[in-house]
Amino acid sequence: MIEDSSDAARRRLVRTLIGGLFGLTGLAYESWAVDLFGGRPGKLPPGRSIYRITGKVLVNGTAADAATHIAGGDTIETSAGSELVFAVGSSAHLAREKSRVVFEAAEGSAQHVAGITLHQGKILSVFGSAASKLVTPTAAINQASGGSYTEADAEQTYFCNCYGASEIAAVKDPQSTQNIVTQHHDKPLYIVADAQPGNAIRSAPFINHTDQELMLIEALVGRRPPFTFPASQYNAPRPGRQYD
Repeated sequence: MIEDSSDAARRRLVRTLIGGLFGLTGLAYESWAVDLFGGRPGKLPPGRSIYRITGKVLVNGTAADAATHIAGGDTIETSAGSELVFAVGSSAHLAREKSRVVFEAAEGSAQHVAGITLHQGKILSVFGSAASKLVTPTAAINQASGGSYTEADAEQTYFCNCYGASEIAAVKDPQSTQNIVTQHHDKPLYIVADAQPGNAIRSAPFINHTDQELMLIEALVGRRPPFTFPASQYNAPRPGRQYD
């Protein structure tokens, strides 16, 4: 998967905005967030799902707006040039353009997500303490906690377990599995459709997502990522992330 122009431009903008800042805490951290996001990101109020819509986004086939509620069982589709930042229960997400995502409701509660199917596209996600399944055309992943970034098409999945624990399996190759625990983008992977048995999971570079975006979506559910930042270079992990 090749980084498209919009992803490249977004990452350049973030680097420009943060400059040489690092290790902010307390009021300095809050001030930085206001400067970067145009307001202080915070936990969404009850009944509200969407933080920001850019371009045309469909929820269950209907054009979404700021008042649209998203729950388990819903399907999200983003068009070219669009983006959706939103929360469902204790999870929060950033869906990029040309994505189709289906949310599976947790048993007994449509307000919580038991699983995500990414048919195509790109999504950044953070989860509370409850485990969640992530399925793509080539990968089946159990995400125990933390955050992850995924890109998927029919031939390949890119998966970065940004922090937390996950169990990864190739859909078409039961011999290809990995269990990983990461603290800070330690082991991005490709999971491919066509490979020799046992070789469908491969090392990948870090691409197309930022700590700043993780900070934003964690804030929507009242959390912070588990590392000290912002920074133009990644820093040591910060212990003690609070889960719901």
